Amino acid sequence: MNKSLLNDTRLLVILFITFRLMMLMVYQPLLIDPPPTADQSEIADTSSDPFAFPAGVERGVGAQGDRLYHYMLARLTDDGNYPFVDWWSEFPPVWYFMTTAVYQVQSDYSNWSVWLGIILLAVDVGNLLLIRKIGVRLHGESIGMALAWIYALMIAPVVMLFWNFETLVTFFFLLGTYWLLMNKPIHSALAVAFGILTKFTPALIFGALIRFRPPRLSVRYIGVVLGVFIGVYALLYAVNAAENGDPDMVTVSLTAQFNKASYQTVWALIDGNYTTGNFGTVESHFDPNAANELYGKPAVIPSFVRLMVAAAVGLMVFLRTRRLDDKGLVAFITITLLIFFLQSQGWSPQWMVQIIPFVLLTFPNKNGVLVLVLLTFITFTEYPLLFIRTGDTGGIIDGALRLPFIALILSRTFLLVALCVALYYKLRQEPAQLEG
Repeated sequence: MNKSLLNDTRLLVILFITFRLMMLMVYQPLLIDPPPTADQSEIADTSSDPFAFPAGVERGVGAQGDRLYHYMLARLTDDGNYPFVDWWSEFPPVWYFMTTAVYQVQSDYSNWSVWLGIILLAVDVGNLLLIRKIGVRLHGESIGMALAWIYALMIAPVVMLFWNFETLVTFFFLLGTYWLLMNKPIHSALAVAFGILTKFTPALIFGALIRFRPPRLSVRYIGVVLGVFIGVYALLYAVNAAENGDPDMVTVSLTAQFNKASYQTVWALIDGNYTTGNFGTVESHFDPNAANELYGKPAVIPSFVRLMVAAAVGLMVFLRTRRLDDKGLVAFITITLLIFFLQSQGWSPQWMVQIIPFVLLTFPNKNGVLVLVLLTFITFTEYPLLFIRTGDTGGIIDGALRLPFIALILSRTFLLVALCVALYYKLRQEPAQLEG
């Protein structure tokens, strides 16, 4: 008997790839009037806007995203300036190693952006298949396939594929989760290690690991992750020293995200910050001290207070979790991720790419999908819809935009808190033995 259309995985993958490739073809990334060179002397002459950089005008599928900013940093290699040696990165090494490597082969912005898009598309196919595999394990064949179709139709992963690199972070996070469910802890640990070397959020799987797996396995797992992470950073410091670089160019990638002013959260509203999160000009990446510069007002509520409250909530969830099966493990990872995002001083639209798969896997029903649709609508209304109208105020939400901006932040926060409450009740369900 032939499989129905909606149960055909190959057809799903073909449509998934075709849709995204057609977007690249129809909305080709273009850079109009780019600067002639990327050397430091030219980059240093920026406008009075602290977030400005002379990058020309971007058009196409990547417009409004971070891709052009990442390209301008990759262009620094034209004059022999490389990440972690000559300039600092606000992220661990995987992403900027990828962008600079592609730049050595394709230095034209359009070609560079297209190739990065194709690479990340291949990664996103992995996300699609992992959602299906995890969904099948948790909920059965039909629901697993349905979740994959829903993911394929969600707009946030499509947009962020060409705006940022959250697709790559999500892949390592999902792969680590899948292998943990399949009782392949070393495989999972390696996936999580590479995830942390891209962004730190995959480390949040540690809480579920400690709660759902034996102590000896947890220690070995965390040891593998830390071993890979420390080994890579030891190599970065060694290369930096061999090139007579400033070691702070490496250290900043570990600390930069924690030194930012608040943005787009309830914490930002309390602090009076009405901008997006950024690290200043491309030129500022030559000075590691610039990573500590505060673009905004200081925090009214100290970060350690937020962390303590989040840790207390997390500990309560940890101690009161009763559902110890595979569904419970994924729900625990999901609530940990959401608690982390809620306590964070900022909010980034690309985080939806991490949220969507885990919420789908824990709430595989109409309500779960509708919550994600509403969250996505709020996210894109906030950025770019509102922020694109702040040209006259230097990127600051002001005037008639402020009230809807506040309403959007409060609505998003309410939905994330509501998801956490629902996840907590799910984790309080009847206990079950670990599967498989």
